Amino acid sequence: MAIAAAAVVVPLGLLFFTSGLIVNLIQATFYVLVRPLSKNLYRRINRVVAELLWLELIWLIDWWAGVKVQIYTDSETFRLMGKEHALVICNHRSDIDWLVGWVLAQRSGCLGSTVAVMKKSSKLLPVIGWSMWFSEYLFLERSWAKDENTLKSGIQRLRDFPLPFWLALFVEGTRFTKVKLLAAQEYAASTGLPVPRNVLIPRTKGFVSAVSHMRSFVPAIYDITVAVPKSSPAPTMLRLLNGKPSVVQVHIKRHLMKELPETDEAVAQWCKDIFVAKDALLDKHLADDTFSDLELQDTRRPIKPLAVALSWAFVVVAGTAKFLQWSSLLSSRKGVAFSTLGLAVVTGLMHILILFTQAERSNPAKVAPAKPKNKEEKPEATNDKQQ
Repeated sequence: MAIAAAAVVVPLGLLFFTSGLIVNLIQATFYVLVRPLSKNLYRRINRVVAELLWLELIWLIDWWAGVKVQIYTDSETFRLMGKEHALVICNHRSDIDWLVGWVLAQRSGCLGSTVAVMKKSSKLLPVIGWSMWFSEYLFLERSWAKDENTLKSGIQRLRDFPLPFWLALFVEGTRFTKVKLLAAQEYAASTGLPVPRNVLIPRTKGFVSAVSHMRSFVPAIYDITVAVPKSSPAPTMLRLLNGKPSVVQVHIKRHLMKELPETDEAVAQWCKDIFVAKDALLDKHLADDTFSDLELQDTRRPIKPLAVALSWAFVVVAGTAKFLQWSSLLSSRKGVAFSTLGLAVVTGLMHILILFTQAERSNPAKVAPAKPKNKEEKPEATNDKQQ
């Protein structure tokens, strides 16, 4: 990490990790004291507490970096967002798609009750991963033999969720890169599938399972397509931390859950068809540099994330000053060494967070053999780790 970047990243890291540890402590306290007595009361409290952390990241996008998230959807879908349970599926194009999802949830009023399907290692991330665990995110190992029951039980726990929630699922299973696209194109060409140009081939097992278990209590699927205009640099976590703006355009189409096919095979094909249509939509976006088929909704950046970030900054700075005055930490060599170690730890944690979000470092796509062994063999049967 360059010295100039570190001069910005380290103070932001101190703010985020210090406030995050406070949030984690509050979450742990309510988890131990309240959840055994009333799970739904705990969920309502945790929604408010978790937002105190998530809103710092919304502030990072909206106010620090000035990223513009433009929402294209019809007025009825926009009105219902945040007022109903929904399964959210999205292409996984950029390093901060998950943050864009949080922006959409915040604009819709359901940030604290949004959960996602994440890889198991995510919950080990200090502060952010721990907060996700307290917020009932679903963590999978990317092995269907192990993940099937985890996904089923996680969705069943959401059945009595007391507030409108979103469950986000990246059905491509990994982030988009040119290398992964080439692998997907080779696989599609060898198996007679439509050859993708802007997306990866969806891994439908997790989606089929989610639909199967959510049909009875989730009314809608939000089909989200994220794209970046040609005139804007792609957003990354490092660009956000350095305060560099970008533009992200989001296309949202609402599907009624009750209109999906009944059989698992037909639901899997529906998902594949959605991504073929998404691929074509992204082709059109490349030509038009916008989503011209839907209306651009009026969404101004909210004041609440700014107020939360400033409040945390005051608490952390004032608390640190009081602690240093009380402890005289910087008046001895041991104290200076301890403080330096603390800054090094924060720098390391921020470096890990940045690396964790980078698409180039995400797990490689698993590609089936060039040709199935027989004509009736389904493409997904060749990969036991698809979800």
